[in-house]
Amino acid sequence: MRTRAYQHSLSGSTLPPGETLLRVSDLSLRFGGVKALTDININVESGNIHAVIGPNGAGKSSLLNCVSGLYKPTEGTVTLRQQAKGRQGLSPEGEAGEIDEKVVSRLAPHKVARLGVARSFQNIELFDQLSVLDNIMLGRHIHLLKDPFMAMLWFGPAKRQEIRHRELVEEVIHLLKLQEYRNQPVGALSYGIQKRVELGRALAMQPALLLLDEPMAGMNSEEKEDMARYILDIHELAGVSVVLIEHDMNVVMDISDRVTVLDFGKIIGDGTPAEVMANPRVVEAYLGAGD
Repeated sequence: MRTRAYQHSLSGSTLPPGETLLRVSDLSLRFGGVKALTDININVESGNIHAVIGPNGAGKSSLLNCVSGLYKPTEGTVTLRQQAKGRQGLSPEGEAGEIDEKVVSRLAPHKVARLGVARSFQNIELFDQLSVLDNIMLGRHIHLLKDPFMAMLWFGPAKRQEIRHRELVEEVIHLLKLQEYRNQPVGALSYGIQKRVELGRALAMQPALLLLDEPMAGMNSEEKEDMARYILDIHELAGVSVVLIEHDMNVVMDISDRVTVLDFGKIIGDGTPAEVMANPRVVEAYLGAGD
C-alpha cells in the first residue's frame, strides 16, 4: 500500500488493517409492510474498500442510511469498533490493544458522525455561493470547540484549533487536486469538480469510515476515471476505509477489496470481486445471465 506522511492524519481510525471496523448484524428495515432490508450481516474491515452493489431498489442506500443514523433499523444492530483511547498500538506483550465497540443503530446522525462516520449522497449538497475552501471547511464542524465563549476568542485553544483546521483542509485540497479551484464559488464549477468538493468535505471530517453513495453517478468516462483515482488515493495515501455504492461494475471490480451484493433487500453474494463475478446467483440477478 502506498503511503504519504501528512502533517495531520486524514483518517480517524485507530484500528490496524484487517480488524473489523464496522459490523452490521441481523439488520432488517421495514416501512409499513414493505421490507427494505432483511437479515443483513456485513463486516467491513479496516483498510478496505468495501463495495455494495445491486439493482435499483435493492436496498443499498437504505443500508448506508442505517449505518449513518438517518434510518433506525427495525431489527438488528450496527456496531462501530475502534481501539480504546490511550491503548492504541500493541501492548508490551505484543498483543493488540483493547477494542471499544459502540452500537450506533439508535444514535442521531450527528452523533454517528462524531464517532467517525462520514457520508456523501447521490445528489450534490453543497453551498453554491461559498468557495471550495469554505465548503470543505464545513466538514470540520464536528471538531469545533464546544465552549462558545472560547470559540469566539482568537487566542489560545481557539487560535490553535483554527490553524489546525485550515492545515488539514489544505491537505484535503492537495490530495484531491483542487488547488486551482480553492477560492472559486462551487456553483461556478463543473459537475465533476463539485462531486470532488463534496468528497473533500466528507474527508475533512477525518472519518474512520467513509460512506460513498454513487460518487460517480452522472459523470462521463473521464470524470469517473478521475474519481476512482481519488477514492484509491483516499484509501491508499490517507488510510481511510471506504464503503462504496456504485453501479459501474468495471470501477467496482477494479478498486474494491470486497463486494457485497444485494437483491430485494437481501444479500445474495459476498466475497472478493473475483468470487462475486463467479457467483451464479449474482450473475443471474444483477450482472445478467449468459445465453
